[in-house]
Amino acid sequence: MRRPDFNNRAWAIVPLFLFIFFPSTAQDLSYYLPDSVTYNPAIPKPKEIIYHEPGEWHVTHDRLVNYMQAIAKAAPDRVKLELMGFSYESRPQVLLIITSPKNLQRLEEIREQHIQLSDPRRSAGLDIEHMPIVVYIGHSIHGNESSGANAALVSAYYLAAAQGKQIDELLENTVILFDPSFNPDGLQRFSTWVNQHKSKNLVTDPDSREFNEVWPGGRFNHYWFDLNRDWLPLVHVESRNRLQWFHKWKPNILTDHHEQSSNATFFFQPGVPSRVNPLTPAGNQELTGKLAAYHSAFLDRIGSLYFTRENYDDFYYGKGSTYPDINGAIGILFEQASSRGHAQQTENGILRFPFTIKNQFTTTLSTLEGAKVLRKEFLAYQRDFYKNALVEAAVAPVKGYVFGSVRDKNKTALFVDLLRRQQIDVYELNTALQAEGFSFEKGNAFVVPANQTQYKVIRAIFDKTLNYKDSLFYDITAWTLPLAFGLPYAELNATRFNTALMGAKIDKAVLPTGTVSGGKSQYAYLFEWDEYYAPRALYALQQAGVLTRAATNTFDIPTHDGDRTFNYGTICIPVKLQQMDADKLYQQMQQVAAQNGITIYAINTANAISGSDLGSPKMRPLVQPAIAMLTGTGVNPTDAGEIWFMLDQQFNMPSTHLEVPVFNRADLSKYNTLIMVSGSYNNLDKEKLRNWIQAGGTFIVTEEAVQWAAQNGFTNITFKKAKEDTSKQIAYSERDYRTGAQRMNGAIFRAITDLSHPLAYGYNYPYVDLFKANTVYPERNKNPYSNPFVYGDKPLQSGFVTKENYDAIKNSAAVLVNTLGNGRVISIADNPNFRAFWLGGTKLFMNAIFFGRLIELGSGKNEK
Repeated sequence: MRRPDFNNRAWAIVPLFLFIFFPSTAQDLSYYLPDSVTYNPAIPKPKEIIYHEPGEWHVTHDRLVNYMQAIAKAAPDRVKLELMGFSYESRPQVLLIITSPKNLQRLEEIREQHIQLSDPRRSAGLDIEHMPIVVYIGHSIHGNESSGANAALVSAYYLAAAQGKQIDELLENTVILFDPSFNPDGLQRFSTWVNQHKSKNLVTDPDSREFNEVWPGGRFNHYWFDLNRDWLPLVHVESRNRLQWFHKWKPNILTDHHEQSSNATFFFQPGVPSRVNPLTPAGNQELTGKLAAYHSAFLDRIGSLYFTRENYDDFYYGKGSTYPDINGAIGILFEQASSRGHAQQTENGILRFPFTIKNQFTTTLSTLEGAKVLRKEFLAYQRDFYKNALVEAAVAPVKGYVFGSVRDKNKTALFVDLLRRQQIDVYELNTALQAEGFSFEKGNAFVVPANQTQYKVIRAIFDKTLNYKDSLFYDITAWTLPLAFGLPYAELNATRFNTALMGAKIDKAVLPTGTVSGGKSQYAYLFEWDEYYAPRALYALQQAGVLTRAATNTFDIPTHDGDRTFNYGTICIPVKLQQMDADKLYQQMQQVAAQNGITIYAINTANAISGSDLGSPKMRPLVQPAIAMLTGTGVNPTDAGEIWFMLDQQFNMPSTHLEVPVFNRADLSKYNTLIMVSGSYNNLDKEKLRNWIQAGGTFIVTEEAVQWAAQNGFTNITFKKAKEDTSKQIAYSERDYRTGAQRMNGAIFRAITDLSHPLAYGYNYPYVDLFKANTVYPERNKNPYSNPFVYGDKPLQSGFVTKENYDAIKNSAAVLVNTLGNGRVISIADNPNFRAFWLGGTKLFMNAIFFGRLIELGSGKNEK
């Protein structure tokens, strides 16, 4: 790439190499800042607000916010502070809007003009000659990659206090959206850890406690999620708060400041060319390359080593550096070698925290300089991106999509909510439609026309992908969201799609209104298990002391609205068996129906027209779940966090988190359900666990924990292995490609389902799409009743998988049930709760919790 010419001494930062001697005392602010720049003395330096120099300690989130507030107060002509929202732990997410005094006075006018670039109906007449570029500078979405957030102190000071022609020209041509911390809770957790273990005489030994956080570490948010995978599915409050402002401004560039291994140097994009998602326009990578020349030049000036076009990619749109690429912008990933503390010995010498901050700050400057110089190119690119999106939509064979479930209105509404948060236009289906084997009904289904400016985002959400240029991926290879949600959907070609299908435009998703059909009953109430929030409703009733039963057979029975067929898993609440009176029970039913968007049916007889009567042994009493999950050192935190989030946030169900030493001494009789995700459990008291299961406990294991349970004798499951062709002579240089391709980064597979099995209650189609990111391939149990979910001959729906792995997946088991004494071991080989957006697997997991004890012991016995 050709280097830009920099002659202005304001950017000529004094060279400083990574491996020269640093004093152990704190670096003052001048260490970071460009020389030959004067600064406004009215602007407070970081130390005046946070009480230490940047890099002397790791800044805590509260002090970081204090400094941003102080900057905004001291420089109101340049800086405006906005409150985006709050994290789960109620920490503020703040955004500084930084620009020239002139621009700040007409900020809303500038924003409205800029937004018009994404509207082809209005963009042609826009004067980009005098339009500022919008740059979003974002820091430390992984809380323990904190050089970014600490660099935000220096960047904010520079942008608010620097004086002279250089900064005036920059701010006149740029509106900077400055996000000092993408992950407030993780940053606070990490800074507390490293600060409390810092010695006056810095210890650089990588084995020291300072560099080895306790589980789960500061990388994640409150629920142990990687927020850098959430830009597209928008599960978490931090992501939703941030994306509102992203789309309010639609920036031209977004930077994402990360850290990598301590033995690395510095990475900036572009990444590996062959791993760019095909939906990303070629012009995106061209501009990324042009901007990279500025990063190169600026890092050369301070003597920092770096690399590019290796390791990292632009494929999964859920990442912060890739999400902008389908929104008319350019995302830039920065990866700084991490000191992980204050100074650490590496294979390249001692890496000190201030140096990591300096690199992050320097590439903020390089980004802004490149944005200023290339301003018109970036603005023109954004305008053309949306014009071309409509051109592509016009010639594409798929003209729209239809989706929706009459039996799960809650999940349908949640999917509409996701689409609207992504600025996608959604319409009610105006007329009934049959497509791809599904029946879509007016009032219960929705249409997404392809011909809209968010066409690229629509494709990213709805597309299935089976062909790839490369076999190596930094993240997952498929995420088709209708499949993830488990919703019926269909592509509509030009023959099937027409504007007459489009009813009222949806402004905001509305969850269904719950009702008690038929009013108060003196006999019984029924509600079906199909709705997404049915488990939440059931648990709320159990918490209130209501006795509940589940139907293990289908039946027809009279209701207020006529005879109705109820399916497997229907919940029955007999009135006379309750300790509360009929009036109070009715109030409880009304409340639960309203809060969970379900229909509860008042029933006045036990006499079924067909199938089982309400007093049948097929109506099995349910026990309220008492859940514990193994957590702590060795446990995969994201897998555990997905379950914690699902139970806590989505279903209002508490779960005890047991670390292994606590498990070994705890009274397990308090729990009837125990969950184990992938991890290492070497010190677990296996005999204690075995006794608990044999006494009647339900043990749910997922992914690699399925292998752990088998290896330790809790099941007799055997496993298939992928067979690699070792007969070929392969060059050593090809080793990384060969071994990397065999990794299961994540693809979508369809499991055939036995709908009569308790683990499949609530599903309406004889299959479930599951996400697989492991090499756990169980053989089917010999007992035919203990394999409720199995893969067939052609299970792949979307994603990359090698032939060797695919052969092993074919005809393997996805879910198995084994019995041990009076207990059950439910083995789920895949991740039904992946990143909390895999709502199609939620029912399976909740069934294991609520209905695991309904599985007949004989159906889980398996002889070797």
